[in-house]
Amino acid sequence: MGRERFLFTNVWFSPLSYCFSCSLILGGKVLQGLPQPPTITHQSPKDYIIDPREDIVIHCDAKGKPHPSFSWTRNGTHLDIDEDPNVTFRPRSGTLVVDITRERVENYEGVYQCTARNKHGTAVSNNIVVRQPRSPLWSKEKIKPIVVQEGVSLVLPCRPPAGLPPPVIFWMDNNFERVPQSMRVSQSLNGDLYFSNVRREDSRNDYICYARFPYTQTIQQKQPITVRVLNLDAINETLAAFYNDTDLFSEAPADERKPTFFIPSDSQTSKMVLKGQVLQMECIAEGLPTPEISWTKVSGDFPAKRTFFLHHKKTLRIVNVSESDAGDYRCTAINQLGSVHHTIHVTVKAAPYWISSPPRNLVLAPGESGVLTCRASGIPKPAIRWAMNGLAIENSPTDVSRKVEDDTIIFTDVQIGASAVYQCNISNEYGYLLSNAFVNVLSEPPRVLTPANKVYQVIKNHQALLDCSSFGSPIPKITWFKDSRSSTLDGDPYILHDNGTLEIRIAQDRNSGKYTCAARNMLGIDENHVYLEVKEPTRILRQPEYKVVQRGRSVVFECKVKHDPSLIPTMTWLKDDGELPDDERLVVDSDSLTITDVTENDAGVYTCIMNTTLDHDSASAELTVVEGTPAPAVVYERPDPPTDLELTDQKKRSVQLTWTPGDEHNSPIQKFLIQYEDSLHHRGHWHNLTEVPGTKTTAHLKLSPFVHYTFRVLALNAVGLSRPSFPSRLYKTDASAPDENPADVRGLGTEHNNLVISWKPLSGLQSNGPGLHYKVMWRQKRPGSEWTSVTVANNSKFVVSGTPTFVPYELKVQAANEHGDGPEPAVALGYSGEDLPIGAPENVQPVVLNSTLAEVHWDPVPPHLIRGYLKGYKVYYWKKHSLHKHNPEHMEKDILTLSGNHSHAMLPGLHPFSLYSFNVRVYNGKGEGPQSPDQQFKTPEGVPGPPTSLVVNNPNQDSLTLEWSPPHNRNGHITGYTLKYQPAVASRQVDIATQGWFIGLMCAIALLILILLIICFIQRNKGGKYPVKEKEDAHTDPEFQPMKDDDCAFGEYSDNEDHKPLKGSRTPSNGTVKRDDSDDSLVDYGEGGDGQFNEDGSFIGQYSGKSVSRDTAEGHESSEAPSPITAINSLNSFV
Repeated sequence: MGRERFLFTNVWFSPLSYCFSCSLILGGKVLQGLPQPPTITHQSPKDYIIDPREDIVIHCDAKGKPHPSFSWTRNGTHLDIDEDPNVTFRPRSGTLVVDITRERVENYEGVYQCTARNKHGTAVSNNIVVRQPRSPLWSKEKIKPIVVQEGVSLVLPCRPPAGLPPPVIFWMDNNFERVPQSMRVSQSLNGDLYFSNVRREDSRNDYICYARFPYTQTIQQKQPITVRVLNLDAINETLAAFYNDTDLFSEAPADERKPTFFIPSDSQTSKMVLKGQVLQMECIAEGLPTPEISWTKVSGDFPAKRTFFLHHKKTLRIVNVSESDAGDYRCTAINQLGSVHHTIHVTVKAAPYWISSPPRNLVLAPGESGVLTCRASGIPKPAIRWAMNGLAIENSPTDVSRKVEDDTIIFTDVQIGASAVYQCNISNEYGYLLSNAFVNVLSEPPRVLTPANKVYQVIKNHQALLDCSSFGSPIPKITWFKDSRSSTLDGDPYILHDNGTLEIRIAQDRNSGKYTCAARNMLGIDENHVYLEVKEPTRILRQPEYKVVQRGRSVVFECKVKHDPSLIPTMTWLKDDGELPDDERLVVDSDSLTITDVTENDAGVYTCIMNTTLDHDSASAELTVVEGTPAPAVVYERPDPPTDLELTDQKKRSVQLTWTPGDEHNSPIQKFLIQYEDSLHHRGHWHNLTEVPGTKTTAHLKLSPFVHYTFRVLALNAVGLSRPSFPSRLYKTDASAPDENPADVRGLGTEHNNLVISWKPLSGLQSNGPGLHYKVMWRQKRPGSEWTSVTVANNSKFVVSGTPTFVPYELKVQAANEHGDGPEPAVALGYSGEDLPIGAPENVQPVVLNSTLAEVHWDPVPPHLIRGYLKGYKVYYWKKHSLHKHNPEHMEKDILTLSGNHSHAMLPGLHPFSLYSFNVRVYNGKGEGPQSPDQQFKTPEGVPGPPTSLVVNNPNQDSLTLEWSPPHNRNGHITGYTLKYQPAVASRQVDIATQGWFIGLMCAIALLILILLIICFIQRNKGGKYPVKEKEDAHTDPEFQPMKDDDCAFGEYSDNEDHKPLKGSRTPSNGTVKRDDSDDSLVDYGEGGDGQFNEDGSFIGQYSGKSVSRDTAEGHESSEAPSPITAINSLNSFV
């Protein structure tokens, strides 16, 4: 016989994504390249009630390597997708999409099951029962008016039509006001309206039962019921008028009576409930006066946190039922005339449930052993069946390494090729569990996944955790070393966790250093280094102190802090937990806060907070402001917290919150702050929701879907905030499709053939429901291009591979969850990845502007050859050699970078009289493209540089010889030289202070000054004037004496010889005349001459010229005596 396929009928599946070790979870990127059997990651719920107005979408997504293929069965028969044009697959997914625009929805109702397979195994989904909602109409009926005697009991039946799912029942009147319910009047669980006794005010003609069908969003109503409550005399008077068309109740007078039960009718009943579900029991009694209901558990106490009394204690509800809730429950109805009891025997059964967790995926190396455990329980005890790749295990291929023992499969000495997906089916008469778990046989050397050289910083005496996540098969063994690696770290103070993390519970300075983690298995070893830095804690050494200050004075709060010197501290001051007022009277220093000219508004609590990147410390002090002459005053305090929080007007996305204010303590309440806690997403965190003025005690709160709200209220007066109120009861909002799509959608390639689509994910509060995922869509931006889409789990990017290089794409990312899709997303624009340019600039032409500047022109590279974002152009140019025969070649290249789109560029700083080569390249984000062909240009001649040296040789009385070297930078052909000269100051090495004539001269001058002072004194006493100016005019400078030749001085010189030719002069034979800063031309001093120079700079001709007297002579600082000489003629000579 052939293999028997293992069919899963009426089974429940919970998708799993467990790995055998934490290293596999942390190594997601590593696992992408490894073989892996299929794992179902997303599927529609077991009982799937669809919206008949939209296409049917039955989810089935799976992952594996290679990517799985998908198939479906419907009502146990293979579903051929190709034969039905209305049914399609989503790309790279097993999700079915059924177009119902051309078919009736009823044709696609049924039981669906998905199979995902690749060459390593097969995974199956749960059975998905697809049904459309039904809301049948109320049957037409004529309801006669009901006349009853005051005081009797009454039941108004509802009996709504059966719908899918069952409708929600409520009673209202013609004005859509709910019928008031109380201990006397209440609605039962089946929808009927019960009156324990009727009163005259119960008379009305519009008792209407409404049935709301949630999936179709329709409400139907029953025909109105008329009730007339009369006393006995009124009944006798109207009996004849209503006898023919009116039902008459309670012919006898209604007397007071003891209670009897409407529901339940017998003295004892039994009820069965499943573990984990909700147990609801009700007792509704009639009687006059109105009975009160109470409950007791005969065999124990009620579970305090799971028990609720509803409808004036007529309904007892116990949530999340456990086996301990079984037993006898007694309800008692009592009034002044007696009591009645009823006992309900509760039995608790249980559909199968996991004792610990579902079986986990198993990754084994060849030769290793492992265990798959499928441990569950139930009442009665469930049966366990195993399958492999969708076939009953007894009909699967024999494997000597596999042994099945009830709820366990033992694998011993597995080998390559034994990979498969195993299904565990646990069922009893009340339910079932189905789980897929794969066995993946791999042989992989270790890989450490923690980033290399990661630095961990912790505060001293705090916990330090050093990660060493790894992957390998067999599972690597992790060892840690420190610094010199003298020994492994496996004892106090170190704790090595199973996932490879090294823990130091109380870090000290000595724990700082370099740590090495090594991952080993039989196939190899991998190591990684991390560093631990232990920092000193931040501590406030001197805290601010409580201050009482008079108005108009100043106050200083000190806050001196000690912190680790390697951490950057930030000091922040708060006032009443908020920012400091923007007031120049408040001055913040490094360790203090000063407030000048204090006013009443400055009173409050001031807090200094010292933050570093690792820790913080804070301290607070209160400031009290008093009058200059304090007198007994009213005590102002913070208000007491509000009380009696109540939720009313409950809607899907709003609720009304009311409260009672607490004592104001002599300071009026300014406003109320309403906060909420979301116990579903952020348990333990309170968030500000809204504020209302202090005169209000009610707030209409706008809510978000899929949130478990708890509210509290705080009151604020001039002193400060009150303590929070006690929380309100829990209010859960229903889930819905997302209201918004991800923001910041971008498309950017990281490789030349991919497109990375990224977005900012929605937060938990924005998801609006469970199962948040994203529909990522893209297409090339060109006419006729079709959208491609893929469903991505709650992630922030998706990589599209195999794209052409740098082409524009239109992108859309739509949020979705189990309740539907978000709004139509906006279209964003992105580009696939760049590659190096393949085109070079063409028509490249140089234009030489002058000897040091050239301009280069080119035609821009076409965009399709740039293959990326144009960043700019680069001009490479270099000097080949000077056009002068003596200069060597130069090959050092200069690069001129131009950002943006350019077609020309200036090349500055060129050398004159030189040959240059150049080329042009375009570059993008990936790099440079090919160069244009090398081209050359020549720069014209330029101004030559100065001679490299100038030497004076053979000086004598009337001539000297000048020699110089050619300039280093000739910048062209040298055609001649220009010689400039000017008077110089000669000096000789003589110590004047030791000369006799100098000493005599100084004595004569001193005697003359003394005589002049005496004469001035005498003239002043006589009242006369002394002609100082005349004396000064009469004074003349002494003549300089001729210098001797052997003192290296010039010959005779006097002022009368200004127009005489230069007789002669001498300088040391090795003296060098340096260039000065004079800009005088040769024309200023002479008319030129016929002197000739050789090319090496030697003087070969005679010169002559006419000297010109100079008004001023430049002085030169010297420790030697000055010797003025005449100006030297200027001489022009040309070759």
